Amino acid sequence: MEMIKGIALLLVVLAGFSLFSLKMPKGMKAMGALAGAATASFLVEAFQLYVGGDLLGFEFLKGVGQAAGSMGGVAAGALVPIALGVNPTYAILIGVSVAGYGILPGFLAGYILSFVVPKLEQKIPQGVDLIVIICLIAPLARFIATVSNPVVNSTLLNIGGILESASHSNPILMGIVLGGIITVVATAPLSSMALTAMLGLTGIPMAIGALAVMGSSFMNGVFFHRMGFGDRKTTIAVAVEPLTQADIISANPIPVYVTNFIGGAAAGVIVSLFGLVNNATGTATPIAGLMVMYGFNDAIVVTKVALMCALAGAAAGYLGSIIFKNYKIKTVDEIRGN
Repeated sequence: MEMIKGIALLLVVLAGFSLFSLKMPKGMKAMGALAGAATASFLVEAFQLYVGGDLLGFEFLKGVGQAAGSMGGVAAGALVPIALGVNPTYAILIGVSVAGYGILPGFLAGYILSFVVPKLEQKIPQGVDLIVIICLIAPLARFIATVSNPVVNSTLLNIGGILESASHSNPILMGIVLGGIITVVATAPLSSMALTAMLGLTGIPMAIGALAVMGSSFMNGVFFHRMGFGDRKTTIAVAVEPLTQADIISANPIPVYVTNFIGGAAAGVIVSLFGLVNNATGTATPIAGLMVMYGFNDAIVVTKVALMCALAGAAAGYLGSIIFKNYKIKTVDEIRGN
């Protein structure tokens, strides 16, 4: 019952993000900026803290990772207004005002105030607007983050806790669901790093996320090559980081998402059967996610499971290209007008 509850809540959250992207003003741009904030903070944290610091033993790199990981809210609070056309100075002002809060409270503050700041600039004489924005927008940004933070924590962290506890009762089902969902999210505007960090995932669920996303690199490489979405550069780019090809994926959601769910679910089952763990939350990323796994598990087992996930991903990409062989896709040339 707990597993069903956790999965249902997770699907509700993901549906909410999808509706936000599609229906809210400038929603897609805002979600793209959120993914950028996750990359600028959580990806640096994953490499420097967990790999350079914990795995390789460099204290300086560990400090770099800790600093970056604590700035997710600042990054989102600044990048979202910039993406939505706010003066960069005012965008940074919003970002630094939410220091100490997580990425989603920072995102909400940045998004809401992106529509307030331009209005103030229009109505207030130039020169005076800076003083007004400093006096009004900075505290308002922190107020929004303060109010939203308890709601975010009680909802998302609760989902993460439920999924972690449920992973021990039925690991195979959890592997299918989490592996499939996290891999699909890795190709969506909300990055897998941001999702797993906001959920606070650790243990088996985080291990599923890390290696499922790692396997998706091979899957998307094979799938994009065989489907002919673009040239070799496009294929390499989507294998390294799917978000770099977000426009192609958004234009071809059904074949990409279905194929990614199949490959992610297969990888999730493999990880669950071997019982691997990952206590570095937010590391659902191909290279750093794999390297972090060596810090929490036997190296030989991690290598073996990683190879199996890579093979499962490549097989899923090949299978997806067969399933969608006659599906009408939109190519890079059509989307970008090259």
